[in-house]
Amino acid sequence: MDDAHEEHFQQHEDILRSLAAILVKQDLSNDRHDVFLAEQIAINHRLVDIHQDVKLTLAQVETTLARVETLLARQLHQDANGTDA
Repeated sequence: MDDAHEEHFQQHEDILRSLAAILVKQDLSNDRHDVFLAEQIAINHRLVDIHQDVKLTLAQVETTLARVETLLARQLHQDANGTDA
């Protein structure tokens, strides 16, 4: 009976050692994921800034395009009337 108890105890010890090793690996993996997550958050913040810059640039391009279209329409209108041909 003593041998059976010792074997059962040893199995528990083996399980605990295995679980401890798994926990160490999981902790290392979690640390790596935390680093990756922090990097991704920083990238996301930069992308938000870039997106804002692109939206501003697009608005400026649209304004410039509207001005060019207005000038072109005036020029075409004057040419059609023969006033500036």
